[in-house]
Amino acid sequence: MSDTEDFDLSSLAAYLHLTPQQVQRLAERGKIPGRKVAGHWRFSRAEIHHWLERRIGLATEDDDLAEMEQQLRGRASPGSEISIAEMLPPEAIEVPLAAKTRIAVIQRMAEVAARTGWLWDPEAMAEAVLAREEMHPTALENGVALLHPRRPLSRILGQPFLAFGRTASGIPFGSESGALTDCFFLICSVDDRGHLRTLARLSRILAQPGFLPQLRELDDPEAIRRLIAETESGL
Repeated sequence: MSDTEDFDLSSLAAYLHLTPQQVQRLAERGKIPGRKVAGHWRFSRAEIHHWLERRIGLATEDDDLAEMEQQLRGRASPGSEISIAEMLPPEAIEVPLAAKTRIAVIQRMAEVAARTGWLWDPEAMAEAVLAREEMHPTALENGVALLHPRRPLSRILGQPFLAFGRTASGIPFGSESGALTDCFFLICSVDDRGHLRTLARLSRILAQPGFLPQLRELDDPEAIRRLIAETESGL
């Protein structure tokens, strides 16, 4: 199946690690985005991707996030486990982040990510992230934004990785309550499932008690990576 081809009941069930009957019930109840074509259910890959993103973003309990992460992991081999700390190299961390507006943050985060050598076109990444933010902001109520393009940009990435920046003070970034945002993660993924797995695991780390206050106290990239690694090891 290509990256643009719609799911049917069987392929979506395999992707979500559910049974076709479970997927059909979800679709009939309007719990999952789908449509009937000539009497058969069809599901847009883009819509399913954003539905899963929203489920992850709305989860507030670690148990819920852990269940989603396990579901997305599926049948992955032990060697394919995601490590957020390993995905975040020191050169992709900038504190303080030299930006004071939403557009400046997005542009600067792409520039910071490009320092790794794994992002070959920071301008294209910034443009895609801005388009995603204009469609629906990624700012959370805890002052963190999880920046990413609408779909993975594998053509301009050498490998999946993360970048992190923290501004000197919070800025308006589109959270539903109007809360200011000061911590920014840029998720650079090469495929949909890898993006969702990264998003779920990073969300679990962010939800750990005491993590964000400690993150806001640290300026050294290595210290930030150590904090993430220590928190991640306790999941």
